[in-house]
Parts: sequence; structure tokens; C-alpha cells
Amino acid sequence: MEERMMEVEQKLKLVKRLLQEKVNQLKEQLCKNTKADATVKDLYVENAQLLKALEMTEQRQKTAEKKNYLLEEKIASLSNIVRNLTPAPLTSTPPLRS
Repeated sequence: MEERMMEVEQKLKLVKRLLQEKVNQLKEQLCKNTKADATVKDLYVENAQLLKALEMTEQRQKTAEKKNYLLEEKIASLSNIVRNLTPAPLTSTPPLRS
């Protein structure tokens, strides 16, 4: 009977040790998961900020392209005005002799 009790105690100690190892393993995993969760949250926030910055940059680009188009139209109009104001070169004018 006493031998059986010792055997049961040894098995109990073994089970306790295995349980403690499992508890330690799960604690480590919880720590890793907590860090990963924080990293994911940080990346989510950073991604939202980058998307907002991209959106603003794209809007600025569209505005710049529109201004560029309007400036090109003004340049074309001014070129036409200058062309119309400049007298046409005289054709068939003989050179002056002194």
C-alpha cells in the first residue's frame, strides 16, 4: 500500500511539473500574442495615416494637373494674341539701294 502511495505521489509530481511547464509555455505565448497585437494595432494606425496622406497627395496632384492645364490654355491663347499683333512680314519688297 505504501509503495502504491509513493507511486501515486511520483505520478502526481510528474503531472504537476508537466502542468507547470505548460503554464509557462502558455504565459510565453500570451506575452508574444500581446506584443503581436500591439504591433498590429500600431500598423493599423500607421496604415490609416498613410492612406490619408496618400489621399491628400492625390488631391494635390489633381489640383496641380488642373492648374497646369489651365496655364497651358492661357499660353496657347497668349501665343495666338501675340501672333495676331505681330505684323506679317512684307513679301516682295525690293531691297533699298543707296
